[in-house]
Amino acid sequence: MTGDMGPRPLSSSRPPGEPTSAGLRALPRPVAVVVGAGGVLGAAHVGVGYALEQRGFVPDMIVGTSVGALNGAIAAAHPERAAPWLDHVWTQLRRREVYSLGHLSSRASIFTDRGLRRLIARAGLPSRIEQLAVPFTAVAMDLDTGAPVLLDYGDLESALLASAAIPGVLPPVDRGGRTLVDGGVVAYVPVLAAQQAGAASVVVVATGPESSPLRPIDPRRSAGVIAARAGLLLLRHQIERDLHEVSQHIPTVVLPTGIEAWPAPWDFGHSQRLISTASHTAGRFLDGLHISGPGLYRVDGPSATSAGPGEPSTCSTVEAGL
Repeated sequence: MTGDMGPRPLSSSRPPGEPTSAGLRALPRPVAVVVGAGGVLGAAHVGVGYALEQRGFVPDMIVGTSVGALNGAIAAAHPERAAPWLDHVWTQLRRREVYSLGHLSSRASIFTDRGLRRLIARAGLPSRIEQLAVPFTAVAMDLDTGAPVLLDYGDLESALLASAAIPGVLPPVDRGGRTLVDGGVVAYVPVLAAQQAGAASVVVVATGPESSPLRPIDPRRSAGVIAARAGLLLLRHQIERDLHEVSQHIPTVVLPTGIEAWPAPWDFGHSQRLISTASHTAGRFLDGLHISGPGLYRVDGPSATSAGPGEPSTCSTVEAGL
């Protein structure tokens, strides 16, 4: 990755770095940015990142799962200017660069992690987690016990590979005597990890079922559709449970993306659309955000207004691909 990248022009009348969001300023410190899983949908994280950076917001810690761990690590390495770095990565990324076919020494996964390793190497990251400018935690899952594993020190590359190791798709990572896989299985939106790390408030940068109303399904559809629906429900319940648990104790802000047409999980060709839409929608939400204590603050329908404490609501986006 080169150092001459500049931010792509996004619609905003606000000079970058000017802190105008009263809601952001009202969040109790330390504030954690929580970056969820989502695969190709991680491009929307970049747009939300632009909205935060344009408002002069720098978190006290970052916690990420899966693709959110990679995006979060880059944000932790380059605070106040991570969005342009990530924009460059996502708008040039293609499927074969992430999901690389090749000979494996075992049958643990369909794809190798060579592409992901190259991507990490180009991201301008230090070798150890402790060297990041902002305290950072990657969340993985222990394949033996199913417990979440919080990786907040040591080798950064192995932590990111572990957090993104989709079971059966990318190879698991042996680290510290444990076999680790994608943290999204157990913590798709790792707000509990942020609370455990000492956050007094959280800003959730996420995509997928935590921001999508469920649509009716015809039970006569194919077995694959029914299985996918069941998986989505399991994931949604996990996310909602975690969001509500944390929001009872600290302000929990879920930033909207405004995206109503999600690409297929392997299609990286829509990144610019996802970035631009999420930047505009999240920025509008932040400018109207008001914090008044613990609670769940997120979009209530298509008007993109914030809910008050204890008033959970859902976004008006369609059911997302995972």
